Amino acid sequence: MALTIACLHTAESNASLFDTAAAALPGGALRLTHKIRADLLREPTPEVLAEAASLLRDLAWHADVVLLTCSTIGAAAGQVRDAPKPVLRADGALAEAATRAGGTVHVLYTAPTTRETTRHLFEAAAKSRGASVVMHMVHGAWGLFQAGETRAYLGRIADAAAGLEGRVVLAQSSMAPAAALMADHPPLTVPGIGVMAAARAAVQARKTG
Repeated sequence: MALTIACLHTAESNASLFDTAAAALPGGALRLTHKIRADLLREPTPEVLAEAASLLRDLAWHADVVLLTCSTIGAAAGQVRDAPKPVLRADGALAEAATRAGGTVHVLYTAPTTRETTRHLFEAAAKSRGASVVMHMVHGAWGLFQAGETRAYLGRIADAAAGLEGRVVLAQSSMAPAAALMADHPPLTVPGIGVMAAARAAVQARKTG
């Protein structure tokens, strides 16, 4: 029986990115479902996080694992204490992978609302590994994304990463396709790493459940 990963997105375009990442994994035993809540992509107030946490808890009744794909409201995953299945934030797996080897980690982001939650996440992961985190706002990119100017959005991200030394991370799911423009210095991205972490958690949940 296929493992089911229930994804909560705040941008509809991210669903296909996670489907593609799942399809690239060997075995073909993953089934992703998608809940889109674009209205939650705003300042992560306690009320917004509580609403997101409630949605995540509900999704956990219908899947082997739940994956929150939005970095802005990522903290909501940590507020889900009583879900019947694991609830993960996709960028949490990204932070672990990016800081594992120590050194300098350049974290690029585009949405102003994601800065603090992303910084806290990566700095916490880096603390025990001797890694250092440098945050980079890709100026002007978020407006392009909101306007549907995807090619210009991705190009702006690739330009911002040019010349950075060390590990480069694209912290938001929507940024992942920019990796195709960065072949000489491939960045780490959310969808592939997040789906792999969710698949491992789903297998473990099946074994223990």
